Amino acid sequence: MEKRPVTVRVARWSAEHPWRAIALWVVFVAVCFIGGNMAGTVEASNSDQAIGESGRAEVIVDEGHFDNPARESVLITPLSGALDRSAADKAAADVATAMKALPEVASVSDPLPSHDGGALLVRVTMSGDPETAQDRVGKLRDATAGVQRAHPGLRVEETGGESIGQAMDDTLGKDFQRAEFLSLPVTFAILIVAFGALIAAGVPVLLALSSVAAALGLSTLASHLVPSTDTTASVILLIGMAVGVDYSLFYLRREREERAKGRKHLDAVEIAAETSGHAVVVSGVAVTIAMAGLFLAGDVVFSSLAVGSILVVLVSVIGSLTVLPALLSKLGRWIDRPRVPVLWRLTRPRAEGEGQSKVWSFILRPALRRPVATLAISVLALLALAAPALSMRLSFPGMEDLPRTTPAMQAYDRLVKAYPSNGTVHTVAVRVPAGQLDATKAALTELAKAAAADPLFAPLDEAPDVEVSADGKVAVLDVATPFAGRSEQAKESLDKLREVMVPQTVGKVPGVKAGSDAAVGGFVGADVDYADHVKHKLPLVVGFVLVLTFLVMAFTFRSVVVAVTSIALNLLSAGASYGLVVLIFQGTWAEGILGFTSMDAVVSWLPLFLFVVLFGLSMDYHVFVVSRIREAVKQGMPTREAVAHGITGSAGVVTSAAIVMVAVFSIFATLSTIDMKQLGVGLAAAILLDATIIRAVVLPSLMTLLGNANWWAPRFMRPREAPRPPAPVIEGELVGAGR
Repeated sequence: MEKRPVTVRVARWSAEHPWRAIALWVVFVAVCFIGGNMAGTVEASNSDQAIGESGRAEVIVDEGHFDNPARESVLITPLSGALDRSAADKAAADVATAMKALPEVASVSDPLPSHDGGALLVRVTMSGDPETAQDRVGKLRDATAGVQRAHPGLRVEETGGESIGQAMDDTLGKDFQRAEFLSLPVTFAILIVAFGALIAAGVPVLLALSSVAAALGLSTLASHLVPSTDTTASVILLIGMAVGVDYSLFYLRREREERAKGRKHLDAVEIAAETSGHAVVVSGVAVTIAMAGLFLAGDVVFSSLAVGSILVVLVSVIGSLTVLPALLSKLGRWIDRPRVPVLWRLTRPRAEGEGQSKVWSFILRPALRRPVATLAISVLALLALAAPALSMRLSFPGMEDLPRTTPAMQAYDRLVKAYPSNGTVHTVAVRVPAGQLDATKAALTELAKAAAADPLFAPLDEAPDVEVSADGKVAVLDVATPFAGRSEQAKESLDKLREVMVPQTVGKVPGVKAGSDAAVGGFVGADVDYADHVKHKLPLVVGFVLVLTFLVMAFTFRSVVVAVTSIALNLLSAGASYGLVVLIFQGTWAEGILGFTSMDAVVSWLPLFLFVVLFGLSMDYHVFVVSRIREAVKQGMPTREAVAHGITGSAGVVTSAAIVMVAVFSIFATLSTIDMKQLGVGLAAAILLDATIIRAVVLPSLMTLLGNANWWAPRFMRPREAPRPPAPVIEGELVGAGR
């Protein structure tokens, strides 16, 4: 007897022992989630995230173990006209009195006038742990508001890292709460439309949420090996909901289809396990391989994202193969209850002719009848859409990209205008050689004065402040530039510091080597270094993903041609998505539509992350559709009919899965920050293109054109045919043998 695939054996056991399978899944999720929370999360440190010279500067600063208390700035400016200095001095005195009365305040500086005399600045140093300062800054803001009420003729406002952080957390917190609040109802509503029954719609959501919970717990355990970052949990939720719903959707639709054909419930589960279950495993492996490519980026952020994504994908695969068959077995025909009357009639599984949709037959007609012309036109259109990606520029979002809707950000803009040295800052960090502290301090002071005289840098508001660590082994100087962090002038100032000023000053101190012992960091440096890092690592990651994906697809489908075409189609999809992101976000035409201010660049980390996510998720549809086509070919259909049968037969589930993904990703495009907008638009656009133009136009025209060549493979890759059993021997003769 032929041994059945492991997916079938697992599914049959789960279907025959549903309560055991469900109980084991619940215990597994609970143990992962609770155990992970008990173990705690190891967060990535600055040294873990060090990239380039800016990373070395951060490491040097960390080595100094500086006591960096949280600081706030209270800015006093006129509502209009010139500043009344006498009134401003009284307001500054009231600020000092109010602040010193607070236990959250350690010290208050004397008021500092701006160069043009149009503003007065009071600096406030907070007491206590800087890590918790953001939670305590509200008392300072209340005190500032009290001074403002006492001086209605002036503008008295507070800003600083803690105020801005609190304001952004409030804004982004509301954004993410809205996104989370919308994503589940939207997903559930789409699945109701897809299935026409409430329980059938709820099962994929339930499995996806439980997979996310288990993966979150496992990721905290994994953080003890690969440190975690702030974005890991968000990515687990994003990827987990996408693949968890998809895998359940594929499996559930196939099981319902087989039941509609008259098969017994257990048989329907087995067929779904052998077909859709196999596709889920292949897809999970493909997504895992794509995500594993992030480890080659040499960046703890990407490594953390890779760990989280891989864990949630593997958990989703396991859930689809184990607890899902158990749920289907236990629910039986209740899976199609309660029915939504109109939707049920439109979406109910039919015994015959699921692939006879007139809409999809019409859509596929050009690809099946004129494959050459259809392929050429569609590929040229996608290449044209991808063309803008050639002009892609990479950059970090800066302060200028944060929403200006909060008082803290509005005050920050006025602060930087009056005191340019409070804006974009380069950090010069130096490891002080033994016995060279005085020489190092003198060199840094010389550097500060030389920079202040250069138009690329901001003038000094006060004497240069060279910070020295308690052990005298590290010295740090902040050098400000009046230009925005992403501007060309800011990058010119960075180059001048690194290539000219630091070597000519600190670099001449005996024992100090510019670039290593003396490094320039800060936002501009990190921006430039990270963009270079991504450009250097992207080809390596892409090559790794392409090679391993080729091997998986080739041995899964036993076809070199299917593997090559799979990669080519996914590259087309990713390239078109890149082009759309560049077209939208490096221009200004879509600012009003999506509610953003163009940063004239793409967020530095996005191309690498977008590629692996899209390459992985696109394989979901590709594996599922090609599996249906191959299944039809094995049943004896000619390639053209098999293509039509496979695509129309899977159109409903692929369309439903794509709509879920596009809807969830589109919600991210409504968030306030530019990086989340770019991620949401990029993912939604790519999935939409992949499920429409790629799967409905390019794939059928290409496979129709190739015909039987689709399944070509070298001899060693071809599946072995099962040996025919010997004919029975009767009285020394072979039955059926020729005489």
